[in-house]
Amino acid sequence: MAGSEFGEFERIRRFFAPLAGPGGLGLVDDAALVDCLPGRRLVVTADAIVAGVHYLPEDPADLVARKLLRVNLSDLAAMGARPLHYILTTALPAELGPEWLVAFTEGLAQDQRRYGIDLLGGDSVATQGPAVLSLTAIGEIAAGQEIRRSGAQPGDLVWVSGSIGDAFLGLGVLRGAHLELSPPQREYLVRRFRLPEPRTELGPRLCGTARAMIDVSDGLVADLGHICETSGTAAVVEIARLPLSSVAREILQSSPDILPRLAAAGDDYELLFAAPPEATEHILALSSLLEVPVTRIGKIEPGTGVRLVDDDGRPVPITAAGYRHF
Repeated sequence: MAGSEFGEFERIRRFFAPLAGPGGLGLVDDAALVDCLPGRRLVVTADAIVAGVHYLPEDPADLVARKLLRVNLSDLAAMGARPLHYILTTALPAELGPEWLVAFTEGLAQDQRRYGIDLLGGDSVATQGPAVLSLTAIGEIAAGQEIRRSGAQPGDLVWVSGSIGDAFLGLGVLRGAHLELSPPQREYLVRRFRLPEPRTELGPRLCGTARAMIDVSDGLVADLGHICETSGTAAVVEIARLPLSSVAREILQSSPDILPRLAAAGDDYELLFAAPPEATEHILALSSLLEVPVTRIGKIEPGTGVRLVDDDGRPVPITAAGYRHF
């Protein structure tokens, strides 16, 4: 356990049981119960984050919890699913005591209310290494409506939500870079790194419109490559069309060579999808309705791989293709 004040069951009762929904049975049984309505499918995803790898050990505990939940909700959104429940496993070092757990569970509670999701159960163990936090999210979708990576077709347009590269720049700020920015600008970038915005409203509304979809976790170029590999296609991205925040554009003015790096950086958790050209009006209407920017950045082609091109169609070298897990 983390800290010596509480045993395992007392820690569950005090910190995690208040987060449980009806299916969690008060976290007093060996497993949870989940109903699945007729004609619906459960969509299940899992992600783990490790201190010093996916977040900084000094990051606030409530934001760590919210990022852990949100990266999983982003995976559900990428398949068009609506979030329902989650299962949590923590492996915590002893120095993370009750105060850290209080803040951690407060962060979970805040986002549970925001996204309408509840805890079903999980496990809690001790470790002598860095903290390891694993979360399994469960969503639902109408059977046959799920959006997979494998449906992209030549001629489809490639779209991405939000802006790209802010999380990468935010990590740079935390490591001492971009001191020329104002405090509010640095704070904006750090928040984009620490607290992604999963597109839980947009994803389900793209069912029947997007032919293939993924969330940008490893980097836009790498994740578009996953769509292409699974779909048996290629893609071209017009680098000038990449949606950038005003802060990123200011950095770009003094460091123009960073643009390809932003295209390859990860942790954005935006939705990246392919859709036929005739869906353009509907996509733009959704963007306006939800007040979520959605930008066309390229197209799907025959062949293999992902190409970045400039305004004249010339290839732009990709120096790093994205995050590698191993």
